[in-house]
Amino acid sequence: MQPSHPSELGRLIEAVGQNRDREAFARLFDHFAPRLKTYLMRAGANPGAAEDFAQEAMLTVWRKAALFDPARAGASTWIFTIARNLRIDAARREKLGQREPDLTELPDDPEQPDTILTGADDAARVSSALAALTAEQSRIVTLSYFHEKAHAEIARELGIPLGTVKSRLRLAIIRLRGLLSETQ
Repeated sequence: MQPSHPSELGRLIEAVGQNRDREAFARLFDHFAPRLKTYLMRAGANPGAAEDFAQEAMLTVWRKAALFDPARAGASTWIFTIARNLRIDAARREKLGQREPDLTELPDDPEQPDTILTGADDAARVSSALAALTAEQSRIVTLSYFHEKAHAEIARELGIPLGTVKSRLRLAIIRLRGLLSETQ
C-alpha cells in the first residue's frame, strides 16, 4: 500500500528512525525508489547509475532516518536531496579522478630556502590573523578550510543554523583579508 499523504511519509521515516521499522521502510522504498530513479535519469544519470544512486539514497534513509526533522523539510524534499547530493558527490569524485596532472605545475627545482621561509612567514601571518577573529569565526574558518567540512556539516556540529555559519564565515573572510593586507 502506497503512502497517500506527505505527513504519512514523514511518520514512516520517523518509524524507521525510532524503531527500525522494516515495514515502514519497505513502504518508503516502494514509494520513492522508482521516483528517485526517474529523477536521477532526468538529471543525466544512465539507468544503471540512477538505480544505484536510488538504492544508495534509500540505504542512507535507513541509516539516517533518526536525523529527519519534519519541521525543516518534507519527507520527499529530504529524500530527493539525499539522492541529488549522492549524484553530485559521485560526479565530483569522477571529475577529480579524470584530472590529468598539469606538468607545468610541477617544480623544476627543489624548493629554495627563501621560498620555504616566505611560506613560514605567510603561515605565521595567517595564524596571527586567525587569532584576531572572534572565537566563533575562527572555529568556523578552521572547520571549513582546514578540516574541509561542508557548511551544513559545520552547522550540525556546532548546533547553529546554516545561515549563521555562512554569515560568520563571510564576515571572517572579510576580516582576514583586511588583517592580512595590513601586514603585507
